[in-house]
Amino acid sequence: MTETILEQIQEDTKTAMKARERDRVGALRMISNALQQDAKEGDSDEVAVLRRERKRRLEAAEAFRDGGSEERAAAEEAEAEVITGYLPAEMSDEEIAAIVDDAIAQSGASGPADMGKVMGPAMGKVAGRADGKRVNAIVREKLAP
Repeated sequence: MTETILEQIQEDTKTAMKARERDRVGALRMISNALQQDAKEGDSDEVAVLRRERKRRLEAAEAFRDGGSEERAAAEEAEAEVITGYLPAEMSDEEIAAIVDDAIAQSGASGPADMGKVMGPAMGKVAGRADGKRVNAIVREKLAP
């Protein structure tokens, strides 16, 4: 039986507690809570939860940095890095481009107005292994007049 990301995080939390890694324990508990909350709501896409939480940390780090709080920005980035360790490997631009090419061929898309026809199937095949912004940029490039 394969263990879930949540189970892995809970095991890693115990290990970090024994090693007295306070910052890591805090980050892991935060991730664990987000995953548990999402599971209670009936959602079971752990990767989507991790991506959302990672994005929140990176946005918070940027806001803290803009506000002159470098220490808090670094703490948010450290949490984002912990989350990244549980995410599946990102797809390369070439892999995304191949998926986009396939989606364009299947949908018959021919220009920028057909972005929706391509984005849906492409994001379905990417399945959490690439950021939507990257996919969107590649679709725009491929459908450009």
